[in-house]
Amino acid sequence: MSASRLDAVYRSILLTKFFTKGWGKPENLKRLFEFRKVVSNRDECYKLIERDYPVTITKEQNLSDCKLLEGYFTTPLERYLPGIVPEIAQKAHFQTLMPLHWPENCKPMCLHLAGTGDHFFWRRRNLMVKPLLKEARIGGIILENPFYGLRKPTDQVRSSLHNVSDIFVMGGCLILESLVLFHWCERNGLGPLGVTGLSMGGHMASLAATNWPKPLVLVPCLSWSTASAVFLQGVMSQSINWDLLEDQYLSDGIYREKLSKMVTIVDEAFLAGRKFARTYSEKILNQLHTVASPVTIKKETNMNSPNNELNKPAKDTVTSKEIEVTDSKNEIIDVSKQVQELQTHKAVQTESFAHIEHLDEELKLLLEENKISKSLYDKLTSNEKFVLEPYDIDEINKLTKLQLKEVLLKCKVADIKRDRDQHNQNTQLDTPSEISHPKEPKPETIITEDKSPPPPKVVQKDNILVIKPPDDQVATTKKEWRWNMTDLRPDFWVNIPFLRSSGKKIDISKIHWRDRETLQFMRGIMDECTHLSNFSIPYDTSLIIAVCAKHDAYVPRDDVGTLEEIWPGAEVRYVDAGHVSAYILHQSLFRSCIIEAFERSKKKWKDGKHIE
Repeated sequence: MSASRLDAVYRSILLTKFFTKGWGKPENLKRLFEFRKVVSNRDECYKLIERDYPVTITKEQNLSDCKLLEGYFTTPLERYLPGIVPEIAQKAHFQTLMPLHWPENCKPMCLHLAGTGDHFFWRRRNLMVKPLLKEARIGGIILENPFYGLRKPTDQVRSSLHNVSDIFVMGGCLILESLVLFHWCERNGLGPLGVTGLSMGGHMASLAATNWPKPLVLVPCLSWSTASAVFLQGVMSQSINWDLLEDQYLSDGIYREKLSKMVTIVDEAFLAGRKFARTYSEKILNQLHTVASPVTIKKETNMNSPNNELNKPAKDTVTSKEIEVTDSKNEIIDVSKQVQELQTHKAVQTESFAHIEHLDEELKLLLEENKISKSLYDKLTSNEKFVLEPYDIDEINKLTKLQLKEVLLKCKVADIKRDRDQHNQNTQLDTPSEISHPKEPKPETIITEDKSPPPPKVVQKDNILVIKPPDDQVATTKKEWRWNMTDLRPDFWVNIPFLRSSGKKIDISKIHWRDRETLQFMRGIMDECTHLSNFSIPYDTSLIIAVCAKHDAYVPRDDVGTLEEIWPGAEVRYVDAGHVSAYILHQSLFRSCIIEAFERSKKKWKDGKHIE
């Protein structure tokens, strides 16, 4: 889908800049990375907040159409990571609006989290909470974000967070503060409960929902599965001083030597595996067609055998005598190169299938140890699509083998299995060992070696970068030397003195995040702390309705995992708009989705128990 031009124009006229002071203290980032492993586990995170966590109500007022409460509490993050939250942001302020007359047999309450630039309470109160009170008598809690409104540091300009670490501090605060408010609602007899938000607030709502061990309505609007694409691919990437971040990253060895090893880019391996599963069969057929097209193929059968079916070769074979050059210019065919490529595809396929077999063995072992039920085992090992029930999700979340959990929830195992079954039924023309090479190649034949060539030498001559082949690379008769960019280290270019970022601006719109080590680090830390696959699955994914904009230029969805894949059972709806236009024109749609999700919850759950 094309990106909205309005989004780009709107972002360009805003003065807000992000991360103007850099990454933040390395020791703070390290503490945040370590704490992320705690809050990403629902059972462990839930234990951090006691049920009677102290909350102070400072104002209680009856208005003509609702009851208004205001209060505060100390953010729990300060308890577990002392000194990491600015002093002014340690007091979490909130405002609550409740209807004068509740619906029969329930008191629905929805927590509203702020999007980027949403300071104080008035915007969410007037656009979301009051209309929901009027339309469906759903109460609302408006929580002030850390670094915003009443919690904004005095030296911070508007929404311009000083450090990259501040966005992670904000997320950690909101996850724990949401649990405090959910407990407060339960103590006061309020429920069913829900959480929502727009843009950044939608993503924060998704993170908060992962740690509540009971049914919870979740309606994230204009957000997606990770914040990495927002800051590296979306229009907000233009508001970051990348030169400053790169200078800090390259000058302090802690970022490169220690912190970079603590983070993982989530979607790289996942998307590569998914792409392989979908395109492998087509690619291998194309490869076989490329090899087979310039040669004549005939089947060989041992006619002297009494039973020629048993002695017939399993695959068609090609011999050196059968190679015929069809091009009028006597084009040379590099048979060894084609064989090498087929071997590579074969190795990748074998590794993928072996992984599936290993996964089946792990699942069987878990079944024997009574760690998963027989019904869940049957679902995961079948080739059919299936729906995970809440008790299935609870079983998976309790697994201690995190790597296995990620594989089960992220990889489309059934799709890969079907590809394997289809591949086994096809003609086995992809065995490279049965393609005979010419015994005596002609002098003009290009010989391709199996080993990758050594990396080139880089020298500077008259301020010109010259790349030369290694000294031991001796040219033979029409023998070619080849190399590519993957032979160089990721930090090769940034370590060349006259190509360092000093005095040379990084234009994020013209380069890919893989092209610079600093951008790779940003992708890694954003995925580490914000990617939903690193957190538990919400208790009941059928209560999730996500609303996204088809042409969103703020929150790109390319090259990252989808919500449906990470949270099986969640529903995603799309509006034909960009980020800004969806925010302005589709508030009523966001509210209708919240109302619908609460109706689902009422029909399915009562007092936390499933209605049969």
